[in-house]
Amino acid sequence: MNGVSLITGASRGIGRGIALELAKIGCDLVINCASNLPAAERTSADCLAAARAVGKTIRAEVCPANIGISADRLKLIEFARAQFGRLDLLVNNAGIAPEVRADILEATEESFDRLISVNVKGPYFLTQLAARWMIEQGRAGVSPVPFAPKIITITSISAYTASVNRGDYCVAKAALSMLTPLYAARLADHGINVYEIRPGIIATDMTGPVKEKYDRLIAEGLTPIKRWGTPEDVGRAVAAIARDLLPFSTGEVINVDGGFHIRRL
Repeated sequence: MNGVSLITGASRGIGRGIALELAKIGCDLVINCASNLPAAERTSADCLAAARAVGKTIRAEVCPANIGISADRLKLIEFARAQFGRLDLLVNNAGIAPEVRADILEATEESFDRLISVNVKGPYFLTQLAARWMIEQGRAGVSPVPFAPKIITITSISAYTASVNRGDYCVAKAALSMLTPLYAARLADHGINVYEIRPGIIATDMTGPVKEKYDRLIAEGLTPIKRWGTPEDVGRAVAAIARDLLPFSTGEVINVDGGFHIRRL
């Protein structure tokens, strides 16, 4: 067993892929969703089945909470505390896209505020709550599973790639990217390693509307690895960290983008 992992936004897409990969290595799970409870419950059931398929027994509990709301963030941490009494891994995955893609000369403050609240403020302060609890657990000597807590934030290539029809999303992801070096520097003395995973073009329902566009761009060489990424690709990177395979790394950015970040001539 690899301890307890809390994954925000785990009802679908990348979050679901992360949950499934963590289930396969024997992590107990807190599956968070903002509102789609049936999808979160399906993810929970599928995680239990994925664990059984490899001979493992886990728990996968569902907690609806909107991380953009302070009371819900506290509810999520208290749920993990009540259900499991420990937290070994926080995965900040939940995020939203603009409701309307708008040119930055026409975009609204309402859209900007909505994205900052969920995509930046939510993970920033949820990490604060989780880190405080992890420090508390370390001082208390949590057992029997060895306690090597970790925090992972899922960002995006949009943290450094300009998309002028969704500037609020890019700004939010760029801001979120700073969370990792900040918390890595602050928490290293407490034995808590902090990582950023930066996905590229991943096949999810969020990218479904632009599938034809990216099919063409990938075929034309947008990425050295000429295929879409999958939620499982991101999940496997998270699982490697959860298994403590990077113990001498913190503040690290792990690109899961098919090589998109490579500058080529």
